Amino acid sequence: MLIRKPERTIRTWHTDSRIWDSFELRAGDIIVCTPPKTGTTWIQRIVGMLLAQSAEPRQIMEEQPWLDARFIPQAEVAAALSAVEGRRGLKTHSPLTALPLHDDVLYINVARDPRDAVMSFHNHSMNLSDDFLAARDQDGLADPFIAAPYPRALDDQRAFFRRWLRDPKYAPFDDFTIAEFIEIETSFWEARERPHVLLVHYNDLKADREGEMRRIAQFCGIATPEPLFHEMVEAAGFASMKRAGTQLLGSAEVAFKGGADAFLHKGTNERWRSVLSDEDLADYRAALQAGVTPDLTNWLEHGRLAAFDPTPVSTPV
Repeated sequence: MLIRKPERTIRTWHTDSRIWDSFELRAGDIIVCTPPKTGTTWIQRIVGMLLAQSAEPRQIMEEQPWLDARFIPQAEVAAALSAVEGRRGLKTHSPLTALPLHDDVLYINVARDPRDAVMSFHNHSMNLSDDFLAARDQDGLADPFIAAPYPRALDDQRAFFRRWLRDPKYAPFDDFTIAEFIEIETSFWEARERPHVLLVHYNDLKADREGEMRRIAQFCGIATPEPLFHEMVEAAGFASMKRAGTQLLGSAEVAFKGGADAFLHKGTNERWRSVLSDEDLADYRAALQAGVTPDLTNWLEHGRLAAFDPTPVSTPV
């Protein structure tokens, strides 16, 4: 049942969230809701296997589309999803406030240390294809709400981080800066006690993939025979996903130089330690303190296993 309609609209080079005003969600639908490069595709792979009850590679972007992405034919994708029987998986990089909130739809938010997410997003941005970037230019210039071409990624990782921090020396900013990161994570943090909202952390997936997959399966109300579940755990490993990259992310060949291999880059943390200065880290800390509670900061940087569990699992459906 609908609790509330979207409270705000996101219109950027990547996103046009107005599709949520008309799209009809279905009881049991699962929406993976994250900032970029926090483990979105990883969770989608897990959700896809649970829904299909199969560890075989499946085209993630087609089966669980980014519905409010500006660069897809939203109306056509929505119509195709409406024809799918049963539960569906979806993806968004919008805050919960820009989504319709239902009490029988499941929302999985994935967090990661923001500094790790930025390093991954730098690689992601540097590998976007020329055609994809040109299309983002056209989208931005055609929308009077944006009225600008898409800002190109800065080659230098530290400079990229400074722009993510919204340092005016590195403007213009793209559409995924610390402001968007904080807005997304805060919106889910404030809803974390709802039984149909689950917070998952990248660090926990790396430390205990099987345990986190069991949490996700319990949250989704999906039981899997043990032999198959262990196959799924193996298939959700980074090395397995990297090997099956084209089968999982075939459409990445269009948007990325190097295709799925560039999209699934390293899957490692703490690359920022060799890049950021003490000044960078102090400015980062000040930005977090200005917009994020201490508990949320602790969760973002460490996760459930190293910090605390913000959302004890219940079975919502």
